[in-house]
Amino acid sequence: MDRKRMLIGLLLCAGSVYGANTADLKDILSGKFSQYGVGAMNSMKDGEHYTASPDGKMIVKYQYKTGNPVDTLFNVETAKECPFKRFDGYSFSEDEKKILIYTDREGIYRRSFKANYYTFEIKRNLVKPLSEGGKQQVATFSPDGRMVAFVRDNNIYLKKLDYNTESAITTDGAKNKILNGIPDWVYEEEFACVNSLAWSSDSECLSFVKYDETEVPEYSIQKYEGMCPGLQEYELYPGAFKYKYPVAGEKNAKVSVHTYVVSSKATKKMDVPLDDDGYIPRIRYAKAADQLMVMTLNRHQNLFKMFVANARTGVSKLLVQDESPYWIDPDNMDYITFYPDFFVFASERDGYRHLYQYSLTGELIKPITQGEWNVTAYLGYDDKTKSFYYQSTEEGPIYRTVYKVDAKGKKTKLSVKKGTNHASFSNGCKYYVNQFSNSETPLLVTVHNQQAKELRTLEDNSRLQNELSKINYAKKEFFTFQTPDGTELNGWVMKPVNFDTNKKYPVLMTQYSGPGSQSVLDQWEFGWEQYLTANGYVVACVDGRGTGGRSEKFSKCIYMQMGVLEAQDQIAAAQYMGSLNYVDSQNIAIWGWSFGGYMTLMAMTSSKGVYKAGVAIAPVTDWKFYDTIYTERYMRTPQENFEGYEKTSPLVHAAQLDGRLLLVSGTADDNVHFQNSLQFSEALVQANKQFDMQFYTNRDHSIYGCNTRLHLYTKVVDFLDRNLKN
Repeated sequence: MDRKRMLIGLLLCAGSVYGANTADLKDILSGKFSQYGVGAMNSMKDGEHYTASPDGKMIVKYQYKTGNPVDTLFNVETAKECPFKRFDGYSFSEDEKKILIYTDREGIYRRSFKANYYTFEIKRNLVKPLSEGGKQQVATFSPDGRMVAFVRDNNIYLKKLDYNTESAITTDGAKNKILNGIPDWVYEEEFACVNSLAWSSDSECLSFVKYDETEVPEYSIQKYEGMCPGLQEYELYPGAFKYKYPVAGEKNAKVSVHTYVVSSKATKKMDVPLDDDGYIPRIRYAKAADQLMVMTLNRHQNLFKMFVANARTGVSKLLVQDESPYWIDPDNMDYITFYPDFFVFASERDGYRHLYQYSLTGELIKPITQGEWNVTAYLGYDDKTKSFYYQSTEEGPIYRTVYKVDAKGKKTKLSVKKGTNHASFSNGCKYYVNQFSNSETPLLVTVHNQQAKELRTLEDNSRLQNELSKINYAKKEFFTFQTPDGTELNGWVMKPVNFDTNKKYPVLMTQYSGPGSQSVLDQWEFGWEQYLTANGYVVACVDGRGTGGRSEKFSKCIYMQMGVLEAQDQIAAAQYMGSLNYVDSQNIAIWGWSFGGYMTLMAMTSSKGVYKAGVAIAPVTDWKFYDTIYTERYMRTPQENFEGYEKTSPLVHAAQLDGRLLLVSGTADDNVHFQNSLQFSEALVQANKQFDMQFYTNRDHSIYGCNTRLHLYTKVVDFLDRNLKN
């Protein structure tokens, strides 16, 4: 660090910087102070190389060890019969001789999209359209690379590349009725699932989930002309987007698993035990061609079962199950990984999430990890050394660290720096790419070998650090405190630029608070909060009960009363901040988005005299309005838990709102419907409670596009200034 920067750092610590600049809100929202990443790096089968697309025009093969490019596998400028100039993504066939490339990506919901897919044969340097019948979804190579399955208009099609033929596997797909191979809205949103196709290892069987949402209630979202973009067709009369959205207690789609046999062209339904209202969140094949793994949950989501089905006969048997008095975390399913002789399983059965090794017959071989901490990612297995790799909270709930554990149970910490570490391993685990940051350090991306030796740096964010050296900005300070009932909570605080110990400052409490989430992490962030600290605010954040990184007891004590304990903890956090000598306890506000917006309303209707103001963006206002899978996981149905829904409803308690409120929503929010804010605003009107409201035409849950974000945050800052500084 040079002398000038050292001096600035010392002055910052002293709380007095003369002539220093601060970050402008527009610059922050434009990404001027955003950290750079490195983009997708896809390991190749040999584990020595990876591919990346530096510009959306080429797919380049690189060496892990040196970082040198060794081959250009695809180039839009030189590929034969290539009709596009850029592409959005790609995937390889298993033998790495062909590539599926997609362009003109068109988003559907949060994760799903349709696009124009193309096949590319590397040896022939030839591009061919996958299908001429319209955009496709979830195009998936067969393991032998000779076929591609895809979905269009809710039906599954099979393209045989050798013969250039396309045939329909299903014909009953229909909008808002039957979906084949792709999930409905609620499965995609709450189980993070976009592809319900699975190929057997011998490429003979294509299995898929069918979703019959005929009886699911339909929801209608009005669309207006708006601007940027303008929908001219709705200039005089609004239109409507209609889709199936099951709210808590209503009917879900009926699901079933089917297998299409390529050689016989026959389709058979798999005989998997499932309640009429049960879920099938995942299907996967094991390494053996006849072993289709079907994962199920009951509607309460506290009983997980994995069945192994014979893809040809349809007969299934129970392989393993997991049960909880609360709920099974759906993320556990993504840890399940199959190997030739065993599979890895994740469970919170001992009070923390850990990894377990099972035989393919469902017998427990051994626990892979143990301790009073959580595994937060399963990263891979090295067959040569019989070692498992994972990320965990072993250094504390606000940190993420990467470890290796060998066949004898010996554990080795691979992370060098303390903070947040995410690692992506090459095939065979010979190399890994580590992404590190902490509250002091922007993202640092490095390549390492198996022994954790750093080989090279991919990104050090020197550009960002240069920009940061030109401004004065606040740093996070982590703290813990105890609530009145003795619960210890983690938090961070950012003090105003030019902090003066003799002054008292207004406070904004920021939080999300949703089940399993964490906002208090030792990682780099630079957001609009920096603008607030540059303008005389203290900003603080506390993770209350129900959030992640700690024990199951801590995260699941909210069961059947989601929102009550979380609100108590946010109120306690505000009171703790108000007790500090530099805080103006009469000028504390709370804000949040989505669940954080809900928590803002819960806290402001559960306390009196604590909050001067609050901002709730896209909030749920009563859980009866929200979807089945998410809501019932934590609350069961309204019919089963009437009292719990009453206790956790800001709508029911609107008359108890205390403090000035700004309510914000997008009119086209397909996740937390505008209905939530409209109903809450009506309840406030009838209770004679004054409030401010801002809506955004045709904007979804993220409320962005064109000038929208700048307008939103300017509105919030203005609201806070008017209510906390006057």
